[in-house]
Amino acid sequence: MGFLNGRVTYVRYRVTGSSPLPFGEELLELVSQHAIGRHGSSDPTDGVSVGWAGGDHVLDVSFDLAKNIVNDALHLSIRIDTDKIPGSLLRAYTKIETDARAQMNPSGYPTKAQRQEAKEAARIRAEAEAADGRFRRLAHYPVLWDGQSNILYVGATSNSVLERLQGLFRETFDRTLEPVTAGSLAYSLAEQRGQERSVEDFGPVGFVGGDAAYSSVAWTDSDASSRDFWGNEFLVWLWHTLQTDGDTIALPDESEATVMLAKTLTLDCPRGETGRDCLTNEGPTRLPEAFRALQAGKMPRKVGIIVVRHGIQYELTLQAETLAVSGANLPKVEGASGNEIQVARIDSLRHLVETLDLLYDAYGRRRTGPEWTGELGRIRRWLQAA
Repeated sequence: MGFLNGRVTYVRYRVTGSSPLPFGEELLELVSQHAIGRHGSSDPTDGVSVGWAGGDHVLDVSFDLAKNIVNDALHLSIRIDTDKIPGSLLRAYTKIETDARAQMNPSGYPTKAQRQEAKEAARIRAEAEAADGRFRRLAHYPVLWDGQSNILYVGATSNSVLERLQGLFRETFDRTLEPVTAGSLAYSLAEQRGQERSVEDFGPVGFVGGDAAYSSVAWTDSDASSRDFWGNEFLVWLWHTLQTDGDTIALPDESEATVMLAKTLTLDCPRGETGRDCLTNEGPTRLPEAFRALQAGKMPRKVGIIVVRHGIQYELTLQAETLAVSGANLPKVEGASGNEIQVARIDSLRHLVETLDLLYDAYGRRRTGPEWTGELGRIRRWLQAA
């Protein structure tokens, strides 16, 4: 059931408006009104139907308090049904219809008009067969609305899925969703700590070649105000810190996190001039080719992380710009059963997110603080040393 078992993948959104707590029957009634099969046109022009589902499995369309509201969180799924006639079938029907018409001609070849007729006849035949749903593809993606933080977690990374979710959420709850990315989180964390200088004042860092190394980042060029490249720079700082200062990092809440970069690493050129490097290894940042890519000016875009805080270990893959998490392994709860496991899972998710945000905030405080010039110099010397 999505976030309630197995490994967790998510992107985050802030939900506008005040806290939705307490979740109750009225909210579930809104969900039910926009359930799959009830929401939108019954015959959408693009062949796609969207609506809420119960979350247990792709055919679950039931909603109730005991199942869908756990530990101040609403758990369900968005289901997307796609009616698409297979291209191979449509081509076969077209060939059959074309051949039948060609046989009526002395030449044995179809005319242009007959070819058009054949295409239309094939389409009508295929659509008639599709009416019973035989070509329908069902997909569902878990959604968790945490009432305590007013954050929505979505177990999908596809832009088309996320766009449909935002529309469905707005129509159902009359609230909009604001993506939580490296840039937007940097702004909100700076605001929480009363930072006077705006995050907007801190442009891309030239770790190699000085501050003028580049003035923009290829994957954020569409938004001049975006600071999502902070996520890439955060991973460079984390890489350097772990290799030079040790694997334990002090966090702003006075706790500590033990961190290791593991299993996967993807680097890309911020100027969009050279290719992408995708490395897989138990310790990918220790590979010579990884460091050479960093020295060449490439930036980390995705990395595997193992992090331990308060004695709890998480293993996951982090996407730099969106701070999206994939394949997060939440700790098992010993001696718990039923609802207790679900409650513990949601608490673990909250603890994981808090841990990652504190780690990111530790970087943000250095990035905007007076000690950054010295730290940047250390990173540059580290990159030049080998």
